[in-house]
Amino acid sequence: MAEPTHTCKSCQHVFTGTYCNLCGEKVLTAKERSFKTLFNQVLLTITFTDSRLIRSLWLIIKDPGSLARDFVNGKRVHHITPTALFFVLNLFYFFFPFIQLFNASLNTQLLSPFNWLYQSIIAHKIVNLNLTLDSFTLMYNLKTTGLAKLMVMAFVIISSLPLNLLYWKKNKYFADHVTYAVELASFNLFVNAILLTLFVKVLGLGGYLSEDVLTTIFISTNLYFVIRSGNTFYQEHGWRLIVKSIILILFLKIALEVYRAILFLITVAML
Repeated sequence: MAEPTHTCKSCQHVFTGTYCNLCGEKVLTAKERSFKTLFNQVLLTITFTDSRLIRSLWLIIKDPGSLARDFVNGKRVHHITPTALFFVLNLFYFFFPFIQLFNASLNTQLLSPFNWLYQSIIAHKIVNLNLTLDSFTLMYNLKTTGLAKLMVMAFVIISSLPLNLLYWKKNKYFADHVTYAVELASFNLFVNAILLTLFVKVLGLGGYLSEDVLTTIFISTNLYFVIRSGNTFYQEHGWRLIVKSIILILFLKIALEVYRAILFLITVAML
């Protein structure tokens, strides 16, 4: 029996099979229009229960760097892309922004080494807007949350820059370093923001999370990631791996402060 032909709904090309061989449009079946299929798609969107997502989350903890390595090597079927993972986690994180990582409130910004400059800018802005400090803080925190969602990719780009210097002999493209930085940011969102927030809320340990404690946690978890991933993604070994990992941790701290400074200046400018 001859296989039935279809006319593509998108490009009007006549073809046989399930997918248009010109634009890739899929032929919809009656089953795909059922309520059960629609419900499953909505459930998947809301709960993010895609098995590839679960595997990808487990992979960035179990074997850091392998998700980025597989992606740049063309192995992309069994896991979601690092960028897709990053944006899913970013969306989830901003629903529960307990840990101030990429979403920095005004109080968090004032802990920055640039706080002397920030205080001067804030005082000038308060006078111009004829506001109290409390009113300004409220306006700032509302505005910066939305901007941080849009600007968080800036941190990824900034944090990828030192990788070009540290691993310039590894014959990696700039896009490869960015992919690695995306996985690193995803690791921080998942472990140091989402999981840590859930852990603290469940056990009621919020009062114990001082800036020093958070710094210790961030350094420890990131050191684990960069050492393991440096071996996996960059094939670096021995004392060079340890030295480069420590240097990278210092650069990550600088990148975070630069990102927060940019976020602060743009937020204040838009008030």
